[in-house]
Amino acid sequence: MGRLHCTQDPVPEAVGGDMQQLNQLSAQQFSALTEVLFHFLTEPKEVERFLAQLSEFAATNQISLGPLRSIVKSLLLVPNGALKKGLTAEQVRADFMTLGLSEEKAIYFSEKWKQNAPTLARWAVGQTLMINQLVDMEWKFGVTSGSSELEKVGSIFLQLKLVVKKGNQTENVYIAKQCCVATGARLSAPRRGRHRSKSRRVCAYWKNLTNKHTCANGAKR
Repeated sequence: MGRLHCTQDPVPEAVGGDMQQLNQLSAQQFSALTEVLFHFLTEPKEVERFLAQLSEFAATNQISLGPLRSIVKSLLLVPNGALKKGLTAEQVRADFMTLGLSEEKAIYFSEKWKQNAPTLARWAVGQTLMINQLVDMEWKFGVTSGSSELEKVGSIFLQLKLVVKKGNQTENVYIAKQCCVATGARLSAPRRGRHRSKSRRVCAYWKNLTNKHTCANGAKR
């Protein structure tokens, strides 16, 4: 087997057989299965709908659901790597042909990839496709006192520790934010002056991360 663009890892043995099973599908069947797959790729949170569509496809085409799921898993191998590495439609086509998919079906899939590329790219910006998983999150929030001449202006520190799963390992990711704000004031209502905009930025940052509004004294609203 030639070199793949989508991954450098060894390809599971089942992939070759699954590609041969795909080659036996008619053009109409492959088109229907590809449509189901792209619905999932563009809306990956709809897992239940995806499985229901696979079950319907299996029943309609008299294909056992177990082997079909294996086929779809192999079919997802290239898109997953393509999203991670930003592959072109041509590279997607080449990888499928390297894995054993017929040229006709590889071209069809790559054309669908090109059509859906803008939607997939927008989704991939803020998400991680089946690669990184957030395992845990810890946070610390505090205020240090300032001088009376600056109206007791202090610094707000927001420290986040994210535990991210990568394959069989976990990685700690640390994020820290700091700004100046009047001590004891709520982030939602900062004191007037040059510190207002920074306070609001930290408040917005915190809301974006946790969808919770936190006051400067650590209490949650």
